[in-house]
Amino acid sequence: MVDLILSRDGAELAYQVQGDGPPLGYSHGVLLSRAAEDSLGLLDPGALAATRHLLRYDARGHGQSTGRRLAQDYTWPSLADDLLAMAEVAGPGPVDWAGGSMGTGTLLWAAVRRPGKFRRLVLTIPPTTGETRAGAAGMYETWAKTIEADGKAAWAAGMAQFPKPAIFESVDSYRIDADVTEELLPWVLRGAATTDLPPAEALAAVEHPTLILAWETDPVHPVSTAEYLTATMPHATLHVSGTAEDVRGWTGRIDEFLSRQDSPGS
Repeated sequence: MVDLILSRDGAELAYQVQGDGPPLGYSHGVLLSRAAEDSLGLLDPGALAATRHLLRYDARGHGQSTGRRLAQDYTWPSLADDLLAMAEVAGPGPVDWAGGSMGTGTLLWAAVRRPGKFRRLVLTIPPTTGETRAGAAGMYETWAKTIEADGKAAWAAGMAQFPKPAIFESVDSYRIDADVTEELLPWVLRGAATTDLPPAEALAAVEHPTLILAWETDPVHPVSTAEYLTATMPHATLHVSGTAEDVRGWTGRIDEFLSRQDSPGS
């Protein structure tokens, strides 16, 4: 499938649309891309596109999208502007949207900023926030300095030595990598280091039906964040997976959530 391009300030965003039905957008996690997430084999976009008009894109600086050496471009509030532009491409009215990790943070900022653009939200592996964000921020800044000093290949070799989350120990396709160029990678990481979720009062005002999906044993995506969002957002429900097999069932859970909401009287 040939990529389409949406021109934005400082970036050309590559995206694809497939399937017919109600519009559904998807935004991926930091350092990943459409191709990188497909290689993990945890979600099945084709199954979602079987009943929906699915739009997926590479965030600026990731995958096939371009970007610039400016950390501010890669904070979640800034990336939310790109998401809102993509949401207009997905459909003229309110659309459903799913995000993973950075995509969850980006989606929440977009929903707070323009709530009328969205119908339902799916938040997968919510990232660190608040007190746990400080540790992640320091890690991202250290990575950025390592890449500038030693190069992306040396950083990647070091990352390969880190153990996987226990839930994915037997999943060969799960790995820590970056579908970001060496030139942009430090700036993407610094953007991630200087961002956080919207404040609690803004999250408490989000009225959209929301499905939150989390997995255990991953310090970068702690269950505590998912629990915090569930307690703070008035119409959120949470499912936590303890096995990789259960994570692979998330596509079905997302489809069931969206289909249930589509049914008459829901």
